[in-house]
Amino acid sequence: MRLLLKELTRLTTQHRTFYCYMFLSIWIFLLIAGMYRYMGNVEINGNSPGPGHSGLGTASSDGEAAAGAAVASSSAQRFAKYRERCSPLGQLLRLDDGGILEGWKLQGVLLVIRHGDRGPMSHVHTKGINCGVGTDSFVNRYRSFLYNSSSSASGSNHLYWNKVGPFHNFPLLPATEHGCPLGQLTYKGISQLLHVGDIMHQIYAHPLGLLLKPNPNRVPGLETTPHTLLNSDEVVVYTTRYRRTFQSALALLFAFLPPDKWLGLNVRESHSMAFCFGDCSCAQSVLLRKRLQILGDNQIMQRPEILGVMQWIGGTLLQNTPNGVSSRNPFEVVDAMLTVLCHEAPLPCRHRQGSQQPKSVKRKSQQDLVDVINIDQDETNGNVMPDVGVPPLEMDDNDADGNSSPLSLAPEEQQQFTEGCVEPNHVDLLMSFADELSQRSADHQYYKLSGLLRAYGMIRHIVSYMLKMISGDRTKFVLYSGHDCTLQYLTAALGIANNQGQTIAYASRLAFEVYRSEAHTDYYFRVVYNGRDVTQQIDFCEGGKSLRVTRDSRGNKADLCPIENIIRFLHEDYFAPLNATNFKEACGSINSPPKANEF
Repeated sequence: MRLLLKELTRLTTQHRTFYCYMFLSIWIFLLIAGMYRYMGNVEINGNSPGPGHSGLGTASSDGEAAAGAAVASSSAQRFAKYRERCSPLGQLLRLDDGGILEGWKLQGVLLVIRHGDRGPMSHVHTKGINCGVGTDSFVNRYRSFLYNSSSSASGSNHLYWNKVGPFHNFPLLPATEHGCPLGQLTYKGISQLLHVGDIMHQIYAHPLGLLLKPNPNRVPGLETTPHTLLNSDEVVVYTTRYRRTFQSALALLFAFLPPDKWLGLNVRESHSMAFCFGDCSCAQSVLLRKRLQILGDNQIMQRPEILGVMQWIGGTLLQNTPNGVSSRNPFEVVDAMLTVLCHEAPLPCRHRQGSQQPKSVKRKSQQDLVDVINIDQDETNGNVMPDVGVPPLEMDDNDADGNSSPLSLAPEEQQQFTEGCVEPNHVDLLMSFADELSQRSADHQYYKLSGLLRAYGMIRHIVSYMLKMISGDRTKFVLYSGHDCTLQYLTAALGIANNQGQTIAYASRLAFEVYRSEAHTDYYFRVVYNGRDVTQQIDFCEGGKSLRVTRDSRGNKADLCPIENIIRFLHEDYFAPLNATNFKEACGSINSPPKANEF
């Protein structure tokens, strides 16, 4: 017995390393098996249908919440390309912007922007969607400044513009910190414009001399308010009469200017989203846009699967769509979907039975009444489809689980089956089609011609301020706070390409930088779109028509276009594509619009 124990002790000592490896291998095997089992449970709970439900439904509300959270987490990267139009803060960067060029003096800047993130343009089920921004030092500083400088005694969370004029009593902040009010700017939108304003401050504030207080020799005691510290012509602000553009302008300028100059601002109203300033009414432009819409409508009618997806997503998200029949307007459904994507919310589900509508649709609260005041529909959302039957979506691959979707049911069965969730493949199909249609529209001749007519008044206005800047006028910075269509018209007229077609992201910016040569007193300008130098894309500035100069110490280059080029374009060549010589003639030739091919 003693001999046996001695022998076992010897073998154990000699093969200790072997036993360690063996136990370690068994432990790793058990760990991997446990991980696979856990991942399999998540897959089942997140994607598999519950008893008695199809692939779009789940067995309980807890199961649907877990599924939605799983989808939101797993699809963060999948939807990243769609969220580019939401302008995440990491996307707002200084790139090719100028400000200081060696041998050149910045005379002035004209900046055209789209407002920041907003609530949906149609009534959408936004329960559980957070349109706030979290912790942001820019937002905290802006809000603190407004509370401390406001004369409002109401104690509300949106202080008011107290100057006389069209914007008197407009709130300076969104009504709710986390809400998504109908068509109104969100706190995320405020944050976006504050960040853009900070970028503009870094680039332009010092070269333009906006950090210096004017009138240094003023007599003390004669000025009772800080408003007189700013010459009214030094910084000029135009905005349409909507809260989201007004609040976007003020947020950008707060980060751009010193506080005393910000307090001295005067905001002017544009009565048109196109900032046309008199050159507005144009029947030919309306006709061209209608014909472009018809071409887009034809594309949708040829895609029954798109109509089915629009029906399902629209019926899930939009409130006023009985029996799940969504709008025929793809951009309205996309806009509703962006409310989910831009704020990284789980993909929505619905639980309605038959034609029953949620009580919140039937009963308007006081907040609902506030939301519908001062609402406008972005003009690009007007691509309305005719009233036709909506065929069901043909699911070639079905769902990932191989189960049928309510979208593959007959129309009468769809109206009875009203529970389910929007799936990532539905989002992909809708958004990719919208991107395709947007790109085809932007490449079409009608889009260019309509842009020329719509943007004529604004380009005239911009050129007039360029001439003021080079003639020694006090104007240094002009801001136009507008909408997506504002930038659509302008970029179409100038031939500036957008990699998203006619889609304009929130907080987009188009800057015209005006420079004077320190050697020859010649005047040039450059155009920068969302931080990218696009001067060479403009016909009258391309190639040898522009001057290439050094932009910074790293040797990066900038293209400068002579100001006389844009003046000549405006007066001589502007209406040539329309076979006309002036605005009135171009807008009056509605009986003979230029012919163009289908998409």
